Amino acid sequence: MSADKKLFLITGVSSGFGRAFAEAALARGHRVVGTVRNDEAAIRFEDLAPGRAIAVHLDVADVEAIEPAVAEIEKSIGPVDVLINNAGYGHEGTMEESPIEEMRRQFGVNVFGAVGMMKALLPFMRRRRAGHIINITSMGGFITMPGIAYYCGSKFALEGMSEVLAKEVRDFGIWVTAVAPGSFRTDWAGRSMVRSARGIADYDALFDPIRRAREEKNGKQAGDPRKAAAAVMALVEAEKPPVHLLLGADALSLVRDKLESLRAEIDAWEHLTLSTGFAEA
Repeated sequence: MSADKKLFLITGVSSGFGRAFAEAALARGHRVVGTVRNDEAAIRFEDLAPGRAIAVHLDVADVEAIEPAVAEIEKSIGPVDVLINNAGYGHEGTMEESPIEEMRRQFGVNVFGAVGMMKALLPFMRRRRAGHIINITSMGGFITMPGIAYYCGSKFALEGMSEVLAKEVRDFGIWVTAVAPGSFRTDWAGRSMVRSARGIADYDALFDPIRRAREEKNGKQAGDPRKAAAAVMALVEAEKPPVHLLLGADALSLVRDKLESLRAEIDAWEHLTLSTGFAEA
């Protein structure tokens, strides 16, 4: 394999972003190890590029299985150049109505699964003094809206940990980038969405229109997953990739609005912020 061809490890390649990322990498001549959860998905994935698309059975929610799986990939397939932590899903429901077990499940996949993958691969990348970790977060890791508290919480967590890790490993030749997409035409808001049951009428006026609008918008989102994949490939090829990257016009607009609102709130309450120190003698 030529020096410019890489080995990608991408979680959740059966559909959506994961499939788009894998197809883009394969189209550029790279090899891709993709995690799947059943034999049928494995066959479909490996058919994309026999010999270069390699399926590995792994559910990232099973954190105990991650380390041996990654060690076997490094041993049997080769050194991983790029990890794309893509596996995840969305949870919808007001916080009061959503069982705490749904939060554990959401964080188990979106946070613990991603961290488990990073921790399993970091020793190999650190010894090689090379590698790129890309964590697929969301504009929901910057902005919030009613009804997706568990999802936003998980993506805020992954954004924060990505930023910290980037500082911890920057002297080892390892890059870390948190990629935050806006609304893309994947199945995030459809089949992949877990929705808690409604039961408290007080939230009807606020939340029912939000749930209805999300269901109606599904399949009509402005973002093209193939173009997102091309952007991620450009990120991999960049000499100095960023720590944070937004994808999509909506993500750019909404996050900029959030930063302006936060700045205004900080300024408005600056007097109280500065009132908490010891008085000077």
